[in-house]
Amino acid sequence: MLTKTPQSEEEAALADDAPVAGGQASPWRLVWRRFRKHRLAMAGAVIVVIAYFVVVFAEVLAPGSPSATDEKHTYAPPQTVKMDLSWDDGLRFYTNGYTTRRDPETFEQIHTVDPDQRIPLKFFAKGDSYEMWGLIPWDRHLFGATDPDTEVYFLGADRSGRDMLSRIIHGARVSLSIGLIGVALSFFLGLLFGGISGYFGGTPDLLIQRVIEFLMSIPTLPLWLSLSAAVPDQWGPLSRYLAITTILSVIGWTGLARVVRGRFFSLREEDFVTAARLDGCGRGRIIFGHMVPSMSSHVIASLSMAVPGMILGETAMSFLGLGLQSPAVSWGVLLQEAQNVRTVETAPWLLIPGLAVFVTVLAMNFVGDGLRDSADPYK
Repeated sequence: MLTKTPQSEEEAALADDAPVAGGQASPWRLVWRRFRKHRLAMAGAVIVVIAYFVVVFAEVLAPGSPSATDEKHTYAPPQTVKMDLSWDDGLRFYTNGYTTRRDPETFEQIHTVDPDQRIPLKFFAKGDSYEMWGLIPWDRHLFGATDPDTEVYFLGADRSGRDMLSRIIHGARVSLSIGLIGVALSFFLGLLFGGISGYFGGTPDLLIQRVIEFLMSIPTLPLWLSLSAAVPDQWGPLSRYLAITTILSVIGWTGLARVVRGRFFSLREEDFVTAARLDGCGRGRIIFGHMVPSMSSHVIASLSMAVPGMILGETAMSFLGLGLQSPAVSWGVLLQEAQNVRTVETAPWLLIPGLAVFVTVLAMNFVGDGLRDSADPYK
C-alpha cells in the first residue's frame, strides 16, 4: 500500500502535528513548531521566562529589603536551608545561625556556622514591609525566617550586612528591564534610519551611512566615558537609569540599521513591492505593510541577540562606575564590590551577580539562535 510522502517542509510540519483548520498553518505556528524542536533554545526560553517572572514579583520573592543593613553580619557567609522530618510536626525547614568573633589582629568579624542554633523557616513569612508594584502594601515574602526580626542570608551578606539574594533579585529588575527598553529604542531608531537609507538611497543613504560609520568607528569605552560624563552627578537613580538606557540605545541601533538597509536594497525591486507601488500604495504602507514583514526573520534574530548585549552594556558601565550608582541596585552595581581581589578572597559569594549575568545572557543567546533558525520555516 502506497503512502503519500510530504513534498515540503510545511507539509511535513503539518503531518507531524494535529491538523489545523483549513488545512494550513500560519507562519507563526510553523515558527513555533520548529523552535520547540531546538532543545537549547527551549531551555534558554524557560530560564528567560523565570528571570522575568523574578523581575515582576521581586518584592515577594526577595527574603528582605535590598537596602536593609546590619553591621553585626558584615560579610556573613551563605546559610544552607535544611529539612527536618518528624511524625509530630511533619516537614519543617530551618537554617543554622552564626557564631561571631572578632580577629584580634585585624579586628575583622569572623562568622562561623553554629550547628546548635536553629532558625525556623517557612513560606510566606512576615518581614519587611513594601508596596507591590508601588500599589499594594504587603509584608509577606516567599520564604524566610518565622521570626520577622531574624535576618537570614541564603547567599551571604555584603560589607554593610545587606542580604545578597534580595539585592540580586531586585537588581534583576533594573538590569533586565534596561535590556528591553534599550532594545525597543534601538529597534525604532534602526528600523527608521535603516529603512530610509535602504528604500530611498541617494543622499539620505549617504548621510545616514556616514553617521553610522562615525558612531561605529568610536571605541566603545571612550564613547561610554564621554556620554556618561554628560549625566549630571546630582541626578537621582531614576534619572540616571533613563539616561543609561538612552545611551545604550544611541550606541546600539547602528547594527540593526545596517541589516535593515541591506534587506531593503534587496527587497525594493521585488515583484510584490513593484505591484504594491503600481497599486497606488503609499511609501509608508509599502515599507511597514510589505517590506518589514517580509524581513521579520532578520529583525527577530537581531532583536533577540541585542537584548543580552544591552544587559552586558549596563553591567559593564555600572561595574566601571560609569552607569548606575548606589543606592540604585543592579547587577553591575553589585559587582562593583567584587573589584577588590582581597574582598573576593574573603567573601567569594560577592561574585554571584556575575553568575546571574552569565546564565541570563547565555540563555538569551540560545533563544536568539533558536529564533534565527526558526523564523524562516519555508527556506
